[in-house]
Amino acid sequence: MRSSDTSHRSASRKRATAYGALAAATALLAGAVQAGAAASADVQPAAAAAQAVAKGADPGALPVKLSPAKRAELLREANSTKADTAKDLGLGAKEKLVVRDVLQDRDGTTHTRYERTYDGLPVLGGDMVVDTAKSGKTEGVTRAAKSALKGVATTAAVKPATAERQAVKAAAADGSKKTGADRAPRMVVWMAQGKPTLAYETVVGGLQEDGTPNQLHVVTDAATGKKLYEWQGIENGTGNTQYSGTVTLGTALSGSSYTLNDTGRGGHKTYNLNHGSSGTGTLYSGADDVWGNGSASNTETAAADAHYGAAETWDYYKNVQGRTGIRGDGVAAYSRVHYGNAYVNAFWDDSCFCMTYGDGSGNLKPLTAIDVAGHEMTHGVTAATAGLNYSGESGGLNEATSDIFGTAVEFYANNASDVGDYLIGEKIDINGDGTPLRYMDKPSKDGASKDSWYSGLGNLDVHYSSGPANHFFYLLSEGSGAKVINGVSYNSPTADGLPVTGIGRAKAELIWYKALTTKFTSTTNYAAARTGTLAVAGELYGTTSTEYKAVQDAWAGIAVGSRSGGGGGGTSFENTTDVAIPDAGAAVTSSIAVTGRTGNAPSNLSVAVDIVHTWRGDLVIDLVAPDGSTYRLKNSSGSDSADNVNATYTVNASSEVANGTWKLKVQDVAAQDTGYINSWKLTFP
Repeated sequence: MRSSDTSHRSASRKRATAYGALAAATALLAGAVQAGAAASADVQPAAAAAQAVAKGADPGALPVKLSPAKRAELLREANSTKADTAKDLGLGAKEKLVVRDVLQDRDGTTHTRYERTYDGLPVLGGDMVVDTAKSGKTEGVTRAAKSALKGVATTAAVKPATAERQAVKAAAADGSKKTGADRAPRMVVWMAQGKPTLAYETVVGGLQEDGTPNQLHVVTDAATGKKLYEWQGIENGTGNTQYSGTVTLGTALSGSSYTLNDTGRGGHKTYNLNHGSSGTGTLYSGADDVWGNGSASNTETAAADAHYGAAETWDYYKNVQGRTGIRGDGVAAYSRVHYGNAYVNAFWDDSCFCMTYGDGSGNLKPLTAIDVAGHEMTHGVTAATAGLNYSGESGGLNEATSDIFGTAVEFYANNASDVGDYLIGEKIDINGDGTPLRYMDKPSKDGASKDSWYSGLGNLDVHYSSGPANHFFYLLSEGSGAKVINGVSYNSPTADGLPVTGIGRAKAELIWYKALTTKFTSTTNYAAARTGTLAVAGELYGTTSTEYKAVQDAWAGIAVGSRSGGGGGGTSFENTTDVAIPDAGAAVTSSIAVTGRTGNAPSNLSVAVDIVHTWRGDLVIDLVAPDGSTYRLKNSSGSDSADNVNATYTVNASSEVANGTWKLKVQDVAAQDTGYINSWKLTFP
């Protein structure tokens, strides 16, 4: 159906083929139009939510589809009551709340995301999500940092120029080119690592080493000049090759000229950078209604792929998760293609609210396929919701979230030329040998990503620390072991050697999306992600459900937290007696007597540790075997900025006799924070 200003434009040089595809797409479009008409009410369950209801989810805990108008109304309500909310939460007189986002469940529970200011200064790491029942009662609060925001000096001893020089130096050390501060350092309160500190935030521009734009955020202590933290504001990733077959595109017709302007999806536009590296570029336009010819030599082909991928991503989030647009406000981002020269990457930039794609090696393989668009636009969704810092464990979760929903979009598109799979970048041949860029079933197959969590994971590049979360999603969706899906063979292992039974991709997507939007914050790490997804699984399916247990087991499968019951034939021994950990004091131990085993311990001995502590970075944790041999489980780290330790470690203890007294040894090596060993468990697979 065509109106005076819109059409669906086929990306093909073959009219006959295009017509067949267009007819099929029109049938699908008619279904989408009907769904859209039905969804014109302010709130309605998303399609995936409706499916999940039939599969046992609590209908009231499912997210509703908020129209942009309804979302705006909820935001206005939150803004009108934010002073009362701050008072109810016990915030100090100098603290104010800034409303950032809002979502709602079918039972009327509202999830409002706030940022904070202190004496007028932005508080980085002060964000929180407040869950409010339909009655108005506060049901829960998820905070990025639990420290009290008080007693912060507001006068700096260090000058802004000092902070700026340090930030530029840090960017240069990271390989940045043409480095310079984008703007003068701003004064903030830094709270993401616990104790609130007056600081400067400097954003350094220029280009990164590979030509990607640079937005390095450097946080400098305003009293000492010490660098406290840094993260990259440009979030980048890679996906499939250029061609998705014959597809239909949303375009606009003005006079006699067509443009790549998808007016049916928030006005998403696709621009040609023509190998430049700045600016918006030129909006694609033409006299006919055919874009590209399937070859990289035709500049319209990459544009058609990017435009199509953006449309599929928009449709996935709207039809499956009930989110209209990246920010939920019905406004589209935009795409830029042909960035740089032979640029082998793609990236999301929140400052321009846009996706950008390079043309790949030799300018022959643009990175513009379905899952790339899904990946990049999801960075925008993450920025609009949890705001996961793009560094450390939160950065790995940020990147994994984009891989997860890039994969979800690829399955949703159901495109015969690019079938859904759990491989990232499988067609781009970036390695030159036909292998994918990343593997979700066993991330370590790429040679750099990790399959499971360990204490140093946050020190890796975020594209590699994402591996365990990708692995978790695969295990939760499909389970462990060998299987073939859409013609691709997978064989997913687990950290503890025990099996995991999947619950299906639709449920896994729903759990991750709701956790992202209602439980995760800027500082969420792997342990907190486990807590958030379990909370969501409990809300949706109940804490005794198969789904809840599967979430527990999938996390244990990547060495985060305990199993739902030590299943799979393993034998577990546990100590649940609390042991206080003295602040900056001597090491303490908790003992477990292992009996009834024969021979030596296994090479995959599972050690599940549950420690309650106000600053986990202070802790050094060892496993002590019966003969006194020690196995380091966790080192102390100043960047390990979170509460508690809730993780499962895998130890090669095959040289140790199994029977005897095993000990968990814990020492707090720094001052000001306290806690206790809550419980720990040994599992012999």
